[in-house]
Amino acid sequence: MRLENKKVIALVEEDFEDLELWYPILRLREEGATVDLVALEANKKYIGKYGVPAESDYAFGDIDATDYDGILVPGGWAPDKLRRYPEVLDMVRHMDKAKKPIGQICHAGWVLISAGILRGKKVTSTPGIKDDMTNAGSFWSNEAVVTDGHIISSRRPPDLPPYVKAYADYLAEQ
Repeated sequence: MRLENKKVIALVEEDFEDLELWYPILRLREEGATVDLVALEANKKYIGKYGVPAESDYAFGDIDATDYDGILVPGGWAPDKLRRYPEVLDMVRHMDKAKKPIGQICHAGWVLISAGILRGKKVTSTPGIKDDMTNAGSFWSNEAVVTDGHIISSRRPPDLPPYVKAYADYLAEQ
């Protein structure tokens, strides 16, 4: 399997968009990657917007981002909470500096904005945060998936197949 020996952080917080969390996790695991759900608290059940639960494997402080090959940020309302945690911003900045894949979909762009890593990057997101993305210095494009180096971005659940394929392809090359 092409993603065997790859480890990915999947951030989770209350009100994540159910498909935007689970679809990438399941697809990456299907290709052999280890995907750990990482949240404020370990072994806690977080509930998605539509009621699908996700139990965290680790707390932010339990892991070292240098042990991972990439990070996924789901959409929904979770990114508005996730961007308030310094540990999350540090993880995203580490992945950015190391040029490891950062996947963001829908409202997840808020986390990358707060981490200060979007200036000069071409990205997409839900159109609802287009102004936030451009005000952060990025070049927003209304496409299903946009890859600018190691940042892979997408708009919404119907775009999940090309988004996760682009993320997995980039991860496989690392």
